Parts: sequence; C-alpha cells; structure tokens
Amino acid sequence: MHYYFYFFYFYTFTWASNRSSFARKVKWLYQKMEDEVFNQILYVSNQLVSWIAALAIIFGGVVPYIPQYRDIRRTQNAEGFSTYVCLVLLVANILRILFRFGRYFETALLWQSIIMIATMLIMLSLCTSVRVATEISTKRRSFTATDSKDEEIKVPKKFFLDFDWNYFWVWSRFVDYLQCVLAFTLVAAYVTYLLLESVLFVETLGFLAVFTEAMLGIPQLYCNYQNKSTEGMSIKMVLMWTSGDTFKTGYFLLTQAPMQFWICGLLQVFVDIAILSQVYYYSRYPQKPVSHTTHTTSAKAL
Repeated sequence: MHYYFYFFYFYTFTWASNRSSFARKVKWLYQKMEDEVFNQILYVSNQLVSWIAALAIIFGGVVPYIPQYRDIRRTQNAEGFSTYVCLVLLVANILRILFRFGRYFETALLWQSIIMIATMLIMLSLCTSVRVATEISTKRRSFTATDSKDEEIKVPKKFFLDFDWNYFWVWSRFVDYLQCVLAFTLVAAYVTYLLLESVLFVETLGFLAVFTEAMLGIPQLYCNYQNKSTEGMSIKMVLMWTSGDTFKTGYFLLTQAPMQFWICGLLQVFVDIAILSQVYYYSRYPQKPVSHTTHTTSAKAL
C-alpha cells in the first residue's frame, strides 16, 4: 500500500514539475516571440523613417522652386528672381558630386545634387526665355509707328563664347548657360582627377561645395536690396528654404555627415532669416521702386 502511495506521489510530483517546466518554456518562447516581433516592427519603422527622410532630402530641395517657377510663368516676369541663385546651386552641387569621389557621403545627398542640377537648368531655361521676350517687347514698344524698320530691329545678343564679363550669366540663349556649366564641370573634374590623392584638396573641395551652397540666398538678398522690394520673389520659396535648410542641417547632424555640411547648413538658415526680414521690412516700409534699367545694371554688377 505504501509503495502505491510513493509511486503516486512521485508520479504526481514529476508530472507537476514537467508541467511547470513546460509552462516556463512556453512563457519563454512567448516572450522571445514578442521580442522578435517588437524588434521586427522597430526595424521596419526605422527603415521606413530612413526612406522617408532620404526621399525628403532628395526631392525636398527642389520643392521651393515650384511656386517661383509658377509665378514666373504666370506673370512672364523674372526680374524678382535672381538667376545667380541658379549659378550658386549649380556650382555647389557639381563640386559636391566631385567631392564624393574623394570622400564617401550619403547616397541620398548625391541624388539630391543630381536632381538639383536638373532643376536649376529648368529654371534658367524659363528665366532666359522670359527675359528675352521681355526685352524684345520693350524694344518694339520704344519705336514709333512711322519707323519702317520696326520689325527688323533686334535686341543685342549676349553669348557665353563672347567672353564678355559685363554680360556674365545674363546671356540671351539657354545653350550658353549649358556651355558654361559644361566647361566648369570639365575643368573641375580634371583638377579633381589630378589632386584626388591629396586629403587637403578633397577636404577643401568639400568645404567649397557646402560653403557655396550656403551662399545660396546671398544673390536673392542682394537683388532684393537693389530693387528695394521683394516683389516678384516667391515668399513661399523662401519659407520652404528656411524649413528645408533647418531639416537638412538636422539630418546632417543625425547622420554624422562631414562637419562642413552642418556648419554651412546653419549659415544657410541665417541667410534665409535675413531674406524673411527683408520681406517684413519692405512690406512695412515700402521703398521707391527702381526702374527696369537700374535693375538690369545691378544684375550685371552682381
């Protein structure tokens, strides 16, 4: 009788122990599955955020120019927008692409440069066609109806191959801008090829790229100052500059981009704020408008 009791006790104890061990294993597996699911969700979330941030970096830089492009198309007047902004961005992004041959940085920034170059060429094409059309219209209105050679009057053409610095970046054909950009790219690429092994040159190239881009708002700031007005400049563009530059600078810091990137990003933000201050000042205290001739002269001086 005692043997049966001991056997029953041992069997019950073993069964309870196995059941407890099984429960612990199930609980451990359940916790492990929870951790794996959580880690998977966290990984997917991080990837999604990274992709969204990369897309914002790639395409976010061109968004501010959409309202400016539409304003120029609607008004057929490009006087309020400084085409030197396009020059600054073209130089900066070409140098940035060359910098990547010497020092790796985020692929998103490389694509941003390519997209920005294409965008600036589109802006230049529009501004050139609008400016030439405006000049022709002005010339034709300046002649009396009795002039029999009215239709034969032509506006003086300015070409890149004239090598006249008085008309630098105010050429009459879009192809001249393309020639200038291509010439600069070839020269810069050749120099980079020769000095690519020099760490000092590569770092200087990177600094010049981001510093030039940081000067993006300076031509527009100067143009507004010369015109004593911000008329013709898209305020939406400047607001998007400010928000985009702020986001971009934060992105540089988070991704541990080279120091040149975030330092010049901060400089861009300060310039954007200065332009917004002009918007406030000239709207609050309107200045005497300058003539079209004065504006053209100031553009050449820049």
